Amino acid sequence: MNKMQRQKLTCITKNAEFDYSMAGYTTFQAGGKVEALCRVETLVELQELIAFLGKEKIPYLPVGHGSNLVVRDGGYRGVAVVLAGNLARIGKWTESNGTVAVGAGLSIARLLAYCRNKGLGGLEFLAGVPGTVGGAIFGNAGAWGKDIGSKVAKIQLVLSNGKVAVKDREELSFSYRSLSLPEGSVIVKGWLELDRNSEEKIRARIEHYLKQRKTRQPLEYPSGGSVFKNPPNQHAAKLIEAAGLKGKKVGGAMISPKHANFIVNTGGAKASDIIALMELAREQVKQQTGIELEPEIKLVGT
Repeated sequence: MNKMQRQKLTCITKNAEFDYSMAGYTTFQAGGKVEALCRVETLVELQELIAFLGKEKIPYLPVGHGSNLVVRDGGYRGVAVVLAGNLARIGKWTESNGTVAVGAGLSIARLLAYCRNKGLGGLEFLAGVPGTVGGAIFGNAGAWGKDIGSKVAKIQLVLSNGKVAVKDREELSFSYRSLSLPEGSVIVKGWLELDRNSEEKIRARIEHYLKQRKTRQPLEYPSGGSVFKNPPNQHAAKLIEAAGLKGKKVGGAMISPKHANFIVNTGGAKASDIIALMELAREQVKQQTGIELEPEIKLVGT
């Protein structure tokens, strides 16, 4: 971005930080800088920002809480967009249709705490999933054979031209760890279908899923979550383990000995270390099984 574009950004949002290191933001705690990180707190502010970036042909990327993301060490020549304030709030449960409107910037953890306290069930399987509601919807996050897409009644978007659109379930194309959306659009809000249940039962299910994650996943190290999508009728972790890569290290990054579909930062890892292990895992699994692993982690930058 040039000087005038940077000045305009500060006029659109007061929460713009330039040359921002994503190593301090992503859950990997690794990676390069973005030209700017903008925290946006209202719908109007987001509309103005996206319209400006589109007009100026400046790349942008919604980053949630930085999970499932690696910014290459050379950095990302564009803007990281974070939804906060009014865009990270939760509305009241509507009993007539069993839905609650949730801001895309709200964390999964806060959503589950709300659901537990209000006796609203159906999302407990997301316990321990990092990131935000918007990121979860966009990536159709799931676990234990369930996914959030089955709970989405409709979503609100800001399109690449800054205009607002609402898409009902019938217009949404969810697939495994994916939702097809117009290019450049940003999820603003999701209406989630929940059901009444007791606080005790919801709490017990949340604790059960958290215990399962703690037992199976390397939560003691920074990571980006699952690195690869599971191929049809296969488990990426088992394929990587069968390739003999558990515990393999490159620099400060390591394929977890606990769960082979996790790459962890053991200290001082660079984005290039993480990417090298991803490429190694893909090559070895492809060579040994013919299966092409598809990344669940998003790689951006140069």
